[in-house]
Amino acid sequence: MPTAPFTWPVRVYWEDTDAGGVVYHASYLRFFERARSEWLRAQGVDQLAFKEATGLAFMVRSMELDFLRPALLDDELSVTVAIQEWRAASILFGQAIGRADGTELVRAQVRVACVDLRRMRPAPIPADLIPGLDPSKT
Repeated sequence: MPTAPFTWPVRVYWEDTDAGGVVYHASYLRFFERARSEWLRAQGVDQLAFKEATGLAFMVRSMELDFLRPALLDDELSVTVAIQEWRAASILFGQAIGRADGTELVRAQVRVACVDLRRMRPAPIPADLIPGLDPSKT
């Protein structure tokens, strides 16, 4: 089990903001998604190869966000990813977005389900998906 949260850097561009240069709320969802995807990549999981080999993919099941402070145009942000719970067919992630100075901007809990794409039904996460990770210890 990774001991420290995974961190992914993000810079805020015009496309992420409203007319006032404040990050639009839906942009945070993209930032969280990118960080989870990069976390999987850092664990050695190629999502396309995983999908093609197993017929499985991860989909967001639920998400709870707490907007604390706004991010602004050109801000350099860090997005963190940490496993809070690992179940047979889902993972609950704790995520946060903050500035380099440590100011926390957004917190999220994201439950991601493993889904059989042919049937569009939940499916068990393969036990050996992430080498060295023991899901029974989460």
